[in-house]
Amino acid sequence: MSTEYGADQIQILEGLEAVRKRPGMYIGSTSAKGLHHLVYEIVDNAVDEALAGFCDNIEVTINEDNSITVIDNGRGIPVGINHKAGLPAVEVVFTILHAGGKFGGGGYKVSGGLHGVGASVVNALSEWLEVTIHKDGKMYNQRYERGKVMYPLKVIGDTDHVGTCVTFLPDKEIFEETIFDYEVLRQRLREMAFLTKGLKIALIDKRLEEPKVREFYAEGGIKEYVEYLNRHKDPLYENIMYFEGEKNDVYVEVALQHNSSYNENCYSFVNNITTPEGGTHLVGFKNALTKTFNDYARGQKFLKDNEANLSGEDIREGLTAIISIKIGEPQFEGQTKQKLGNSEARGAVESVVSEQLKYFLEQNPLVAKLICEKAILAQRARDAARRARDLTRRKTALDGMSLPGKLADCSDKNPENCEIYIVEGDSAGGSAKTARSRATQAILPLRGKILNVEKSRLDKILANAEIRAMITAFGTGISEDFDISKLRYHKIIIMTDADVDGAHISTLLLTFFYRFMPELIKHGYVYLAQPPLYKIEKAKNVYYAYSDDELNQILTEIGRDGSNKIQRYKGLGEMDAEQLWDTTMDPEKRILLKVVYDPKYENDQEYEKVLDNTFDTLMGDKVEPRREFIEANAKFVRNLDI
Repeated sequence: MSTEYGADQIQILEGLEAVRKRPGMYIGSTSAKGLHHLVYEIVDNAVDEALAGFCDNIEVTINEDNSITVIDNGRGIPVGINHKAGLPAVEVVFTILHAGGKFGGGGYKVSGGLHGVGASVVNALSEWLEVTIHKDGKMYNQRYERGKVMYPLKVIGDTDHVGTCVTFLPDKEIFEETIFDYEVLRQRLREMAFLTKGLKIALIDKRLEEPKVREFYAEGGIKEYVEYLNRHKDPLYENIMYFEGEKNDVYVEVALQHNSSYNENCYSFVNNITTPEGGTHLVGFKNALTKTFNDYARGQKFLKDNEANLSGEDIREGLTAIISIKIGEPQFEGQTKQKLGNSEARGAVESVVSEQLKYFLEQNPLVAKLICEKAILAQRARDAARRARDLTRRKTALDGMSLPGKLADCSDKNPENCEIYIVEGDSAGGSAKTARSRATQAILPLRGKILNVEKSRLDKILANAEIRAMITAFGTGISEDFDISKLRYHKIIIMTDADVDGAHISTLLLTFFYRFMPELIKHGYVYLAQPPLYKIEKAKNVYYAYSDDELNQILTEIGRDGSNKIQRYKGLGEMDAEQLWDTTMDPEKRILLKVVYDPKYENDQEYEKVLDNTFDTLMGDKVEPRREFIEANAKFVRNLDI
């Protein structure tokens, strides 16, 4: 049967109908990520007023019915008639795509909105939206339902201030879920406040008995942002470097500070919008940093004539930096708009940072010496790590994939069918080797706790026998050598005892995967095995319980009496091979938890800030932040007795 495809089959979607038909084209997805994006679109408009110098207060409220209200004290959206459309300007903004004050340079010199579709898209994807504008002594109001105007713009009273109030309820017909996550909004709004110094942003959650209120305000702007990101780390020096300047109509702001860790955290922004993939502004920053520090190190004889230059990677070890630029016409590469392409941004950032960093180093020789010494140590460690990697590569090439001796590999060579159990201890490893399905299940026993990679340089990490065994078994390499296509198992299953030590080993392994093989987690290849906590025997019948609730449920079903024999497993070593297979390794019966990235965050960079902060807190040197984290999150803990 042939389907006719002629001129009349081409659909013309009028106005906001197109948005409702294909919402993913405008907000990325209809999942939690897209839902939260609606809030950012409206808040971005208010922030644009702040960037233009007309707004210093924004209030975001999650109402009892899960609608959102955004109030700002900007100039108020224009209410006069737009002569081209023959409609009030506010109606044009909320009902016509690609309409707004961000085109043609008239309304805003710089703006955060990338597409100019923000307000109208939010309107199209809401059950209802109401806008109230305080302007010229009058309050104007208009309501829309699923993008359609319910009544003409009308005056509803007098007012003595200016600003805009937008309230909207996301449409349940469009979104998979319509419950806003307070923490996700808090993360984003805090960032906006840091990036716009002098702007106060309040977040209010009215869904609780006692409304939760958080205010974000950073008089110091991105300097305070760096201070916040480094709060759980040990800064290498006290003062945060801050450089600002304007060149070729690009306004540049940079703040940076090194800490004693080995991880680099450089975050870049254009007109307050995050650029997760960097771009020309980040390239300019890195070039300036590398050249200026090498010139200084040579001039001060920290580097001898016969020694190689420091690499950018060496200089950025332990660096936290924010690179924020404002530019009139940002050009982004690719469909996702996550990488800046403007060539003038590179030159502007490079010029501002080079000039001011050179002056800073001359004025602060002790700080300059500390950074250079750390970079030189990083260079030596990197050389040692490279030699270790080269040795690993040579061994692999000579031995034809020499797998670690302790690995009991599977016979199937198709990675999609294969899984590897990383098991704590030789005792449990022995049971697992006996229990496994040899065709598809590999076992790698680890001896004790692996190295905490959060506190170690790469050379020390590569020298650790347990980590080397995992790298070789997986086959992917790590860091810049990582190649997901070489992965030998599509399920990497961490199987540890259900106790505090087991949880610690799992956390150490996840820290290693996140820092050096994050693609394993992004592709959904990492799992946590869930061994049972209890074995219950009654009248020759055996039951397994994986939680206290399940134990109580089983006891209720079989009867609570003296004939019940209950065993609390303290570790995997207490199970024989048959029990381990039945409860934890049989694909038909086992319970696995997949380790995934939280989908609610707008982009990888935003989520990485959350993860970096969590790993710094839990795995770093400072005890106090860890204690605060445990106190704040204790209410979410399950199975506390383990």
